[in-house]
Amino acid sequence: MTETEAAALAGRIALVAAPTDQAAEALAKLEAAYGNAALDDARIVVALGGDGLMLETQHRMLGRNLPVYGMNCGSVGFLMNDFRLEGLMERLAAAQAASLHPLHMRAYVGDGPPVEALAINEVSLLRETRQAAKIRILVDGKERLSELICDGVLVSTPAGSTAYNLSAHGPIIPLGANLLPLTPISAFRPRRWRGALLPAEAEVVFDVLEHAKRPVAAVADYTEVRDVRRVEVRENRSVTLTMLFDPDHGLSERIIAEQFTV
Repeated sequence: MTETEAAALAGRIALVAAPTDQAAEALAKLEAAYGNAALDDARIVVALGGDGLMLETQHRMLGRNLPVYGMNCGSVGFLMNDFRLEGLMERLAAAQAASLHPLHMRAYVGDGPPVEALAINEVSLLRETRQAAKIRILVDGKERLSELICDGVLVSTPAGSTAYNLSAHGPIIPLGANLLPLTPISAFRPRRWRGALLPAEAEVVFDVLEHAKRPVAAVADYTEVRDVRRVEVRENRSVTLTMLFDPDHGLSERIIAEQFTV
């Protein structure tokens, strides 16, 4: 974004904030300094909170094609820039864009129509009871694991690879790598399987075995579907999400730096 374009943003910035005292205080200061446009009139959204608010805001922006610039008023803030009151317009002028594609989940329960949802972080399957789940995994129609006995399994976007995927010991994926990590959660059998890296265009299908005895829930970010029998996941290239970052804190740099954090 050029400085001329940034100047044209006067009165065109929408502010959203997490329901915390810290975010509310930041919102009041920014509103006094820059105003707060309605979403229908906005060209950029500034989100005040943590990574959870960034994901929530991106879901709200689906179909609006509005870039989101986050400022950290939470705890982790991996997807957020530092909060500062001064120089917002200049920061927006210099911000670098990161474009992401969400995952599309289609989850089948019983004989009814599938439940569909988009995930910016990951689609995960999780056991619902004390008994381990048994899941068959197919990639592009070919069976790759006949039976995974586990607490769960997930497919992540590159942006989400530093979230649940990383805590499950999955790999961190740089943006633009055109890869999706497939990661087991507490795998019991096969014990040595640590997951796989799949092409971004791959379709992953999870068939839940013994689903009545070993029920499994499927979760796409905020959408949870219980007692699933089959879940299909693939990247949705028809939807593009845009996040803005300060040049010295770009998302690609953060993803690389995270791999060297000890």
